[in-house]
Amino acid sequence: MALIKTTVYLTDREYSRLKELAREQNRPAAELVREAVAEYARHHGPRRAPRSLGAGHSGRGDISERAEELLDGLGR
Repeated sequence: MALIKTTVYLTDREYSRLKELAREQNRPAAELVREAVAEYARHHGPRRAPRSLGAGHSGRGDISERAEELLDGLGR
């Protein structure tokens, strides 16, 4: 994973709090910013559908209507 340098503008208060948190956690401020961006993206970004969704798509539209008939005798 490559890191890309960027510029973020913070207020004096935000910057002070970031530095304070970084000191308290003994972590680089940049790491806290990356973590915050990742967390924000997880909660506010588009949700991905599971890759398995539609994997068993039969192309038939009557499966749910015929479920009992299709499952008859299963497990005997």
